[in-house]
Amino acid sequence: MARSRELHEGWAFSQIGGGGEVMKDGEWLSVHSFPTTVHVELLKYERIPDPFIGLHEWDVQWIGEAEWAFRTRFDASETEVGAQNVDLVFDGLDTFATVELNGKKILETDNQFVSHRVPVKDKIKTGENELVITFASAFRKGREIEQKHGKLNLWNGDSSRLHVRKAQYNYGWDWGPVLMTVGPWKPIRLETYEIRIADIDIRSRVSEKLGASVDVSFELSKNEHSIATVTVKDAEGKVIIGQSNLTIKSERAEAHFKLSAGIAELWYPVGYGKQPIYSVEIQITDKDGRLLDRKSQKFAFRRVRVVQDELEGQEGRSFLFEVNNIRIFCGGSNWIPADSFLTRLTPDKYRQWLQLLVDGNQNMIRVWGGGIYEADVFYDICDELGIMVWQDFMFGCGQYPAYDSFTKSVEIEAEQNVKRLRHHPSIVIFAGNNEDYQLAESLKLELDYSDEKSDFRKTNFPARYIYERLLPSVVERLCDIHYHRSSPYSGFGKPTTDKNYGDLHQWNVWHGSQEPWHNWDKLAGRFVSEFGMEGYPNIRTIDYWLGGDQSERYPQSRTMCNHNKADGFERRLELYLVENFKHAFDIESYVYYTQIMQAETLASAYRLWRRNWKGKGKEYTAGALVWQINDCWPVTSWAIVDYFLRPKPAYFAIKRELARYTVGMARTERTTHPDPLSAARFTRESVLAVWATNATLEPRRATLEVTAFDLDRPAWRERFAREVVLAPNAATELWEGALPGQPVRTKLSDVPRPIVVSARLLDADGSVLARSSNWPEPYKYIHFPADVGLKIAVSPDDSDSAGSSGDDARARVELSATVPVKGIVLDVEGAEDAHWSDQAIDLVPDDPQVVFVTGLKGREVRARYLGDGSA
Repeated sequence: MARSRELHEGWAFSQIGGGGEVMKDGEWLSVHSFPTTVHVELLKYERIPDPFIGLHEWDVQWIGEAEWAFRTRFDASETEVGAQNVDLVFDGLDTFATVELNGKKILETDNQFVSHRVPVKDKIKTGENELVITFASAFRKGREIEQKHGKLNLWNGDSSRLHVRKAQYNYGWDWGPVLMTVGPWKPIRLETYEIRIADIDIRSRVSEKLGASVDVSFELSKNEHSIATVTVKDAEGKVIIGQSNLTIKSERAEAHFKLSAGIAELWYPVGYGKQPIYSVEIQITDKDGRLLDRKSQKFAFRRVRVVQDELEGQEGRSFLFEVNNIRIFCGGSNWIPADSFLTRLTPDKYRQWLQLLVDGNQNMIRVWGGGIYEADVFYDICDELGIMVWQDFMFGCGQYPAYDSFTKSVEIEAEQNVKRLRHHPSIVIFAGNNEDYQLAESLKLELDYSDEKSDFRKTNFPARYIYERLLPSVVERLCDIHYHRSSPYSGFGKPTTDKNYGDLHQWNVWHGSQEPWHNWDKLAGRFVSEFGMEGYPNIRTIDYWLGGDQSERYPQSRTMCNHNKADGFERRLELYLVENFKHAFDIESYVYYTQIMQAETLASAYRLWRRNWKGKGKEYTAGALVWQINDCWPVTSWAIVDYFLRPKPAYFAIKRELARYTVGMARTERTTHPDPLSAARFTRESVLAVWATNATLEPRRATLEVTAFDLDRPAWRERFAREVVLAPNAATELWEGALPGQPVRTKLSDVPRPIVVSARLLDADGSVLARSSNWPEPYKYIHFPADVGLKIAVSPDDSDSAGSSGDDARARVELSATVPVKGIVLDVEGAEDAHWSDQAIDLVPDDPQVVFVTGLKGREVRARYLGDGSA
């Protein structure tokens, strides 16, 4: 019987050629945990300062340029040593490693993303064995390779990274620090066997009529006349179909199963159905029935298509995901590695992050190409929660090379990771890279989109060979998942900036032309896979990185600037703040105003782009993935949840815009010139449009209620209501007309009235299905009322199903006001968080809103809002 055990005990590490202040020459320190990396261990020993605090990132740069060694001693039994095959398996070494067993070199590595299986039958011995792994500096090795093969262009980080198959964000990004990790970052095992199952390939297929079949092929470690039993089990472990006494005549064998109608339950994205997970179990025996190996693998039944069809009424083609014949608007986030030190990530931490995504009404996550192929548990949780995964290959923002040794390593990397990931129902697309075609366009490299036949390796964009030849070949050969050459990538001979084809990274808000966020409708693409706006994190996160240094606790301090890695962030933040807000500069206020700005910007994008999902053949925008959901360290960035899992107000604003039912509004100005020769004579009318979205597959009847308020006339109201029907799985236009209460203006000195409009969708019983408010912009022109009559009523939550009590009890916070209030953010005093169900709330009279909170611990709820007197 094949056996495996982890070699995770007794490890120690040392700096080769130490003798500095941190590590003495020849000093070995026992590791606290395994797998691990050097920074993590030195932090636990308090030998280095926390690089997440202050400027200490720059005090630990030497670690990435030093050489390190890890060693352990382990006992091998006579049974293990006597097995026909004895292998050491290394799931991941970061990055340039030399491995010795009992003083003999058994392995050299140069790719963090590749695992290695090394036969050691002739080198292992009964009793004690010594395993030593020596790690060279990936930074210095990269610089050496770059000197040999040449310097190439990139965005972010040191150019040598392009030659090194290592997590690219380690070299620094416009949201992350320079922290070059090193060490055995994944498990190491000793495996013994006579024969083993080397590979399992499960291809579940679902027809257009939703009939299901499954093909199972598997590969053995050697060609021996064995017998296999293959069974398919449901989520409860019940066998639903199987095949026994399958004679294996070569190293590969296959089993094919067609399931009767209704037997297989289909896997659906969250919000559209269940997520049943099946498994295949394979047992290998010899002719006498002796068990040689047993393995199982999870999978699911679903039908996924990427649809790129011509559209009705607009140029271009759709770019949408269809699952089990349902076309799905993908509202989600981009994902970067959730820590600069990956071995600190636990299954529980992954679950917290991904549960936040689902709780925020999101259904897709994009694993970005400058990080890692994520841990198995990440995809397992996505399968379970119904999160669709867009999976990049690990190339980001670079003019990558394509010399032979590089492409050979990339091919092994791609094969291993496609094999590891292909059975996950959550993965709906593989993309070749992040923004590499975009970089090639900006540098005017050799990029003829009409050329579909060349090899490309002799051009100055050689990695096109990887993205158009190597990777699609691997994906097509090893799985049924759709391959997309890049993100962004338009296809059809169009550049990556074409908004009518493929996916789009829309950075003309913040980067590029720095458009107002109000132009998101004009900036829409068929599938917007990146867009964003920066916002400061929770004040407690800022206080963490300040490390108690009160002298640096202001927005422009050196420490603050080190914790924002975006080029030109000062100009960009202030551009959008000054254009839109009257704001203050104390740090608490700067946090508040940048957070509200981020919330307004991102909510507007989702609101306007969901409006473009108008039904079959009219899916003018089919997805929006915000950059980004998470951070790898405490920082000011585009993240909507900070490193410590503290959601920013933008998280909640997006959550509302991705709800099952939403209502949206937009106001525009229409100017008419009766005399074409006159500039002085004109009329200007404000027009309001109201629409709603319905993510369900059934029409929905509701009452649309629209109420207008005037901030200068608190007693004035204008209200109308009408019955509406929301089309299924689409946006529906509900009303358009003159903005209530707004006079027609005839000269530029006619200041518009400060009209605020509330729209609600009401169910038959009067309950609120959706609400939204529309305010006059820019907000800096508004003279907010001094007294808004804001009431915050806190009471125990009698509906708390968890039955929590004491400090963990959930409280009910009811908000009401006598005039409209914009951008309410709730908080409490103290270093400890409270956890809120909503933030960035707009409030209008006669429509109280309820927020739930845990962790109040008797503290008073306080509120910030626009016009609260802070600016």
